[in-house]
Amino acid sequence: MSTLSRGEDEAKAAATADEEPPDTGVRSGGAEQGGRHKLTAVQGLAALSLDAMASVAYGPEAIVLVLAAAGAHGLGFTLPVTLAIAGLLAVLVASYRQVIAAFPNGGGAYAVAKAHLGRRPALVAAASLILDYVLNVAVSVTAGVAALTSAFPALYGDRVWICLAVLVLVTAVNLRGIVESARAFIVPTVVFVGSILAIIAVGLFRSTPVSTATAEGHASTLGHGATTVGALLLLKAFASGCSALTGVEAVANAVPSFRAPAARRAQRTEVALGALLGVMLIGLSVLIGRFHLQPVEGVTVLAQLADASLGHNWAFYVVQFATMALLALAANTSFGGLPVLMGLLARDNNLPHVFALKADRQVHRHGVLALAGASALLLVVSGGDTNTLVPLFAIGVFVGFTLCQTGMVRHWRTERTPGWRGKAALNGFGALLTGVAALVVTATKFSDGAWLIVIALPLLVLAFERVHRAYDQIGRSLELGRIPDTPHRDHSLVIVPVSGLSRLTREALGAAASLGNEVHAVTVVHTDPEDRRAAEALRRDWELWNPGTDLIAVESAARSLGRPFAAYVRELTTRHPDSRITVLIPEAEPAHLWQRLLQNQRGAVVAHALRRDTDAVICRLRFRLPGD
Repeated sequence: MSTLSRGEDEAKAAATADEEPPDTGVRSGGAEQGGRHKLTAVQGLAALSLDAMASVAYGPEAIVLVLAAAGAHGLGFTLPVTLAIAGLLAVLVASYRQVIAAFPNGGGAYAVAKAHLGRRPALVAAASLILDYVLNVAVSVTAGVAALTSAFPALYGDRVWICLAVLVLVTAVNLRGIVESARAFIVPTVVFVGSILAIIAVGLFRSTPVSTATAEGHASTLGHGATTVGALLLLKAFASGCSALTGVEAVANAVPSFRAPAARRAQRTEVALGALLGVMLIGLSVLIGRFHLQPVEGVTVLAQLADASLGHNWAFYVVQFATMALLALAANTSFGGLPVLMGLLARDNNLPHVFALKADRQVHRHGVLALAGASALLLVVSGGDTNTLVPLFAIGVFVGFTLCQTGMVRHWRTERTPGWRGKAALNGFGALLTGVAALVVTATKFSDGAWLIVIALPLLVLAFERVHRAYDQIGRSLELGRIPDTPHRDHSLVIVPVSGLSRLTREALGAAASLGNEVHAVTVVHTDPEDRRAAEALRRDWELWNPGTDLIAVESAARSLGRPFAAYVRELTTRHPDSRITVLIPEAEPAHLWQRLLQNQRGAVVAHALRRDTDAVICRLRFRLPGD
């Protein structure tokens, strides 16, 4: 047992008491309530797959844009490259089904690497997934807003504000719970998937495009004069198209968010995601070759395919608006997976423990807000430009893929369950493919901004290590996980700051007398004549009141309150080394939040000085004032 294990559990129990309803042991109450806030397989597909689903809007286009450098001959390799990506997708889906079964508590690559590769590789996996999740939010929102500003160019100058508004919307929905977000996003998901499948189904029955109105008047980006396609170009096209695989891991990271049996539901969701994504990617690539589409400036490949297959009519605009909505909402995948991952990191003392707390709707509220804050910063820094962020995308997730598959190989070799050799071979093959893909993606996008990820990964791991060392130090100081010495009663001396006579003063002295053996009422007196007259008036009133406690005046040459009070406490500590000194600071708490702005904050000033300069125990006595 680590030194933090017992204390950590106690801290979590105390902290969660304010946010989670207690477990009464009654199955019809707590269990059903918890299940109501968890996902079914269909809801999981809507909540956790939007990132992967939306990638069909830019995955095939990313392949085409690279191959277009080799002219029409290069575009002929669109389908083979897509088939290679689909093959990798199949391996990943099969592998992550095994991850879900082996690690039903979620965490994905982090949980697998922690169990079988060691703590440092686990932190690398976690850092890579965190970076990918944050980037996914920024890329998804900017891509969705880019589709909107393409349809309405007048909004282009306000794109950053629109991005932030979309981010606030998605964050607000997720703060209500992952089930609420799934319900909200089921309709856009169904409309988008239905639109893409309609494009494919109708397009397969057409030999020529029914319309090319969308691309008319736009310059082609097709290269000229190229007759050969080199291996480097194919690798670059493969690396660009691999952006379509981001989000495949989200289901495995969020297994605890599913209803029981959670692992089985998560596996079904993973398979459904892989099947839909594979069909859409391959289908769109087939149509690109069938219609001999060429990339043009200002028009997406998906828009050209909708035009060619369905015609330039209401169906075309349905596809465009569905794409815009799903791209903007694809950020929800990160909100479903990252807070769970951050919760696991917090439980392992690699992040502040606050990220492990859940609200009453099974929401990792602090993880949701942290993700929203980091994404908002990226949106502002990038100016809401998708092209600034895309080169950073997909690198982290392939690092996580590789570590996860490698860890699963060791898992099967250790467990040796029936059929373990085949399972280990599958994960080993997946590790090889994703490792190569990670190297290719990093190398081909390094100069486009991928170097930032190469720097950010180790920095994030160092931050995890620093937090872990801090918790270790706290654990040693508090002797967590050990049986403490027998408690004993010390002489207790309670100090009450006084600035005037009131009901608050009476309540504070009464509470102090209940807490300690000896009570000191202390007021700070400044040398200013006016302040001295006020101090003399306070002394006369005090003697008339006669509460049974002497009023002690502490001189202060400067107009300072906290430092002279702290100096008096230090002096008492020296005179009474065997006494436990407590400072009870009385404060009025107004009925309305805005009324707190009217307070003088003397209590906060004294508390700050005491924390900085003394070891005294500080108690804040809140006296609630009645409302109107």
